Amino acid sequence: MATEKLGIKVETNPPESTLSQLGVRQWPKWGCPPSKFPWTYSSKETCYLLEGKVKVYPDGSNDYVEFGAGDLVEFPKGMSCTWEVSAAVDKHYKFD
Repeated sequence: MATEKLGIKVETNPPESTLSQLGVRQWPKWGCPPSKFPWTYSSKETCYLLEGKVKVYPDGSNDYVEFGAGDLVEFPKGMSCTWEVSAAVDKHYKFD
Protein backbone atom coordinates (compact mmCIF):
# COMPACT_ATOMS: atom_id res chain seq x y z
CA MET A 1 0.00 0.00 0.00
CA ALA A 2 1.41 3.37 -1.03
CA THR A 3 1.35 6.41 1.23
CA GLU A 4 2.07 10.02 0.35
CA LYS A 5 3.62 12.53 2.72
CA LEU A 6 5.06 15.96 1.88
CA GLY A 7 4.68 15.13 -1.83
CA ILE A 8 6.79 11.94 -1.62
CA LYS A 9 5.06 8.62 -2.37
CA VAL A 10 6.32 5.49 -0.58
CA GLU A 11 5.17 1.93 -1.25
CA THR A 12 6.58 -0.53 1.29
CA ASN A 13 7.49 -4.01 0.02
CA PRO A 14 5.69 -3.82 -3.34
CA PRO A 15 4.96 -7.23 -4.92
CA GLU A 16 7.53 -8.60 -7.36
CA SER A 17 4.87 -8.30 -10.08
CA THR A 18 4.84 -4.52 -9.60
CA LEU A 19 8.64 -4.35 -9.75
CA SER A 20 8.68 -6.51 -12.91
CA GLN A 21 5.97 -4.42 -14.56
CA LEU A 22 8.00 -1.25 -13.93
CA GLY A 23 11.24 -2.94 -15.07
CA VAL A 24 12.96 -1.93 -11.82
CA ARG A 25 15.74 -4.55 -12.05
CA GLN A 26 16.86 -3.07 -15.41
CA TRP A 27 17.11 0.48 -14.05
CA PRO A 28 20.57 1.93 -13.30
CA LYS A 29 21.90 1.65 -9.76
CA TRP A 30 23.26 4.28 -7.38
CA GLY A 31 24.56 4.12 -3.85
CA CYS A 32 26.14 6.21 -1.14
CA PRO A 33 27.55 5.81 2.38
CA PRO A 34 25.90 7.37 5.43
CA SER A 35 25.89 11.11 4.72
CA LYS A 36 23.79 14.27 4.51
CA PHE A 37 23.40 16.29 1.33
CA PRO A 38 21.00 18.64 -0.51
CA TRP A 39 19.27 17.48 -3.70
CA THR A 40 16.88 19.00 -6.24
CA TYR A 41 14.82 16.85 -8.59
CA SER A 42 14.90 18.32 -12.11
CA SER A 43 12.49 15.56 -13.18
CA LYS A 44 10.33 12.99 -11.40
CA GLU A 45 12.36 10.13 -9.90
CA THR A 46 11.13 6.69 -8.99
CA CYS A 47 13.54 4.53 -7.02
CA TYR A 48 13.60 1.14 -5.31
CA LEU A 49 15.89 0.71 -2.31
CA LEU A 50 17.75 -2.58 -2.10
CA GLU A 51 19.62 -1.47 1.03
CA GLY A 52 19.74 1.53 3.30
CA LYS A 53 17.76 3.88 5.50
CA VAL A 54 17.01 7.51 4.64
CA LYS A 55 15.18 10.54 6.01
CA VAL A 56 14.32 13.20 3.41
CA TYR A 57 13.53 16.73 4.60
CA PRO A 58 11.77 18.80 1.88
CA ASP A 59 12.97 22.42 1.83
CA GLY A 60 10.74 24.67 3.91
CA SER A 61 9.51 21.81 6.12
CA ASN A 62 10.65 20.67 9.57
CA ASP A 63 9.03 17.30 8.90
CA TYR A 64 10.58 14.39 7.01
CA VAL A 65 9.74 11.22 5.12
CA GLU A 66 11.60 8.07 6.18
CA PHE A 67 12.11 5.03 3.96
CA GLY A 68 14.49 2.13 3.55
CA ALA A 69 15.29 -1.24 2.01
CA GLY A 70 12.30 -2.73 0.18
CA ASP A 71 10.58 0.63 -0.43
CA LEU A 72 9.51 1.97 -3.82
CA VAL A 73 9.69 5.76 -3.62
CA GLU A 74 8.56 8.54 -5.98
CA PHE A 75 9.86 12.13 -5.79
CA PRO A 76 8.06 14.91 -7.70
CA LYS A 77 9.78 17.05 -10.31
CA GLY A 78 11.01 20.33 -8.83
CA MET A 79 11.36 19.15 -5.23
CA SER A 80 14.38 20.45 -3.30
CA CYS A 81 15.25 18.55 -0.15
CA THR A 82 18.00 17.28 2.12
CA TRP A 83 18.85 13.58 2.22
CA GLU A 84 20.00 12.23 5.59
CA VAL A 85 21.36 8.73 4.99
CA SER A 86 21.77 6.72 8.22
CA ALA A 87 22.54 3.33 6.58
CA ALA A 88 24.39 3.01 3.26
CA VAL A 89 22.04 3.17 0.26
CA ASP A 90 21.96 0.88 -2.78
CA LYS A 91 19.05 1.63 -5.09
CA HIS A 92 17.67 1.27 -8.59
CA TYR A 93 16.38 4.55 -10.02
CA LYS A 94 14.63 6.05 -13.03
CA PHE A 95 14.01 9.67 -14.04
CA ASP A 96 10.91 10.46 -16.10
